[in-house]
Amino acid sequence: MSGSFCRLPMALGLWRGPRAWTLLARPWSQGSGAGAAGEGGGSKEAMERLVRAHPVVVFMKGSPAQPQCGFSNAVVQILRLHGVEGYQAYDVLQDPDLRQGIKNYSNWPTIPQVFLNGEFVGGCDILLQMHQSGDLVEELKKLGIRSALLDSEKDHGKK
Repeated sequence: MSGSFCRLPMALGLWRGPRAWTLLARPWSQGSGAGAAGEGGGSKEAMERLVRAHPVVVFMKGSPAQPQCGFSNAVVQILRLHGVEGYQAYDVLQDPDLRQGIKNYSNWPTIPQVFLNGEFVGGCDILLQMHQSGDLVEELKKLGIRSALLDSEKDHGKK
């Protein structure tokens, strides 16, 4: 049953073509990137603007408050563990052009996709590896973001 929630619109017969899902959905962008869909949709230039507009950008299914698949949820949880707040998240379920555009831009076939400082990092599996190895703490530091895990480790050392 893993991953079947991601396919829920198809399973319910809601998917009837390339734009059918957008009729059922709220605007695809969370935050300040709202105009991007009307500015070339999934073009390389539009994707470039989106990934460079914020230090941490996530293209995911759903929103950070309500992820719509397990992999997107895992990315949200990893970022939450590190105390990363205020990142830009785009719900690819809201716009098929955005969903395909980011896949073309990154040359990566799956969602979620994480960008740090405009550079493609990878998906859930790579972010998890970076978290486990400690590399994510270092990458966040380069962005001026102090990982909350450093504070957590310091607190454990005092006990």
